[in-house]
Amino acid sequence: MTHGRAPTVPLPHIDADLHSHSCVSDGTLTPAEVVRRAHAGGVRLFALTDHDHLGGLAEARAEAQRLGMAFVGGVEVSVSWGDETVHVVGLRIDPTAQALVDGLAATRSGRQERARAMGEALARAGIEGAFEGALRHVSNPAMVGRTHFARYLVEQGVCGDVREVFRRYLVEGKPGFVPHRWATLGDAVGWIVDAGGVAVLAHPARYRLDAAALDALVDEFRAFGGAGIEVVCASHTRDDQRRFAAIASRLGMRASRGSDFHGPGENRVEFGQLPALPEGLVPVWHDWPEAARAGASGLASAGCA
Repeated sequence: MTHGRAPTVPLPHIDADLHSHSCVSDGTLTPAEVVRRAHAGGVRLFALTDHDHLGGLAEARAEAQRLGMAFVGGVEVSVSWGDETVHVVGLRIDPTAQALVDGLAATRSGRQERARAMGEALARAGIEGAFEGALRHVSNPAMVGRTHFARYLVEQGVCGDVREVFRRYLVEGKPGFVPHRWATLGDAVGWIVDAGGVAVLAHPARYRLDAAALDALVDEFRAFGGAGIEVVCASHTRDDQRRFAAIASRLGMRASRGSDFHGPGENRVEFGQLPALPEGLVPVWHDWPEAARAGASGLASAGCA
């Protein structure tokens, strides 16, 4: 029996969710609402990682502090790598770092032009008014993207859910897909590292890459300073988790975990329902003071205990 000290949750078993989105990018809830939902789901270490934007971090941090939940600032940077769009999550970043701020502003540019082209492409496929409809689902018009188009198509009854819209209309080779050149992998990782953050390769199983190409991506990511890989996320199966756990272990990479939350009813997995990281991995948060505080609270969700 211990006296005088709060129980501590081992660091790998903290309910950490380090990938989520608010209406500042393509989520449906405000930053504060996302934080409240995560906290209600049992999350104790949390990061908001809006696409290419830092505008929600101050609100999210303030709400997390009010609730007593450990919080780290984050971002998800869109990257063009070969013919594939990949995503790099930056965690524990300084949101005032000028190179990061300027780089994200440059990455965001061109979104409206691409969105207009998507609307025209969907009109040719028989779906009128998609651009205007997508804008109705955007809190920040500068951040209009595929998810906003998907919500409009669901609203119009074209598809049953957002995932079906992507499969039928918004991925490469489908009628509404319009390519866009994002940041380079080296720039994205460099901005994150220069901002004092940790770069994590997001949801790697989602990329249309064979084993050799994926190895090349991971090698290049590490060479630029990437340190982590998202092993557990909503789009990863158990087999995916085992596969990327093995890669992280073999290469000495840190393992991350996040729901990729966008909004109620749109996620495969709700806050607090992700499985724990596989045993034997070093969590990306293993040396963070925020994680130590979250662990010292003695609070973890049942799924991670």
